[in-house]
Amino acid sequence: MAQDETHIHFNKGYTPNGFAEKVFHVHLKKYGDNDELYFRDYLNGHPEIAKEYEKLKVSLWKRYEHDRDGYTIRKTAFVREYTQKAKMQFGRIY
Repeated sequence: MAQDETHIHFNKGYTPNGFAEKVFHVHLKKYGDNDELYFRDYLNGHPEIAKEYEKLKVSLWKRYEHDRDGYTIRKTAFVREYTQKAKMQFGRIY
C-alpha cells in the first residue's frame, strides 16, 4: 500500500465497497525504526494523551472509513508530536 525509505506497509481487505470480512496490516521496518514503540510507551504512561488519541481516531472514523491514506494523514501530526515527546522523555531505549 505504501513505501518509503524506512518501511513498507501492506494492507489487505480494503475494497471500494468497504471492508472485507478480514482486514490485515503488515508493516515491514528497517532495523532501528522504533517510533511506534516510543509512541505506544508514551500513551501507556500518559492516559490523558491516550484519551485524546482515542477521540481523534473516533472523530476520523466515519469520514475516512474507506480512505485509509486520508485517515493516516490526519493522525500524523498528533503521532509525530507525541513520538518526539516520548523520545525526549525516554531517551534512546530502543
